[in-house]
Amino acid sequence: MKDDRIKDVVKDRYSQIAERSQQSCCSGCGCGVSPSALAEAVGYSKQDLEGIPDEASLGLGCGNPTAIAELREGETVLDLGSGAGMDVFLAANKVGPAGTVIGVDMTEAMIDKASAIAMRNGLKNVEFRLGEIEKLPVEDNCVDTIISNCAINLSPNKSKVFSEAYRVLKPEGKLIVSDIVAERALPDGMKEDLEAWAGCIAGALEQNEYLEEIRVAGFGDLQIVANGEFHAEDLESGETVKLLSVSVKAYKP
Repeated sequence: MKDDRIKDVVKDRYSQIAERSQQSCCSGCGCGVSPSALAEAVGYSKQDLEGIPDEASLGLGCGNPTAIAELREGETVLDLGSGAGMDVFLAANKVGPAGTVIGVDMTEAMIDKASAIAMRNGLKNVEFRLGEIEKLPVEDNCVDTIISNCAINLSPNKSKVFSEAYRVLKPEGKLIVSDIVAERALPDGMKEDLEAWAGCIAGALEQNEYLEEIRVAGFGDLQIVANGEFHAEDLESGETVKLLSVSVKAYKP
């Protein structure tokens, strides 16, 4: 399947989410649940949610990378696939006015939504840039910490994403990713299902393969710091597959 076709379908799905302000069920928690309930289910505290604008929470995540990122005052943080800005705003609270948090997303409607939320709430230490996470609109060696929440899964070229992350991080910078991986290889029919791509399922690599992609990009000291699981059914074969929600921490030497 062509990468551009996958990206078009994913972009269309998340444009609709941004415009309708509804959750995507990306994390496998099920539709019909409020965004705040979905956020709490994957690790956000009520205190986290009370500290950011309500409209930034769309229930799209599969973890809480900011909770394990150990962010410090004055840091520059980059969020890959920033959506409506939920994790950007959480990180901004942690790095303070002397820090900067940059969100990158390929969906123009999400960038517009996040930028408008920041403006309405007078948030000065954040910015949002339109771009693909496989080709980041960010300079070399300028970021202290990269976070990402259930977004790299959506990319058909994860090796390029991790290579770009390595490029923009400063030496000794860290990568904190919450994402969906598979217990074993997905059925071929599921891999070709565009709706499953947009739903954070078809793009899931096997866990060991996912970790190896990070290592090959140059990162070291990999740690899996959290996980959970859910199941998805391949509509073509009727086969049920186990998917894992993991949070991975790694460092640039």
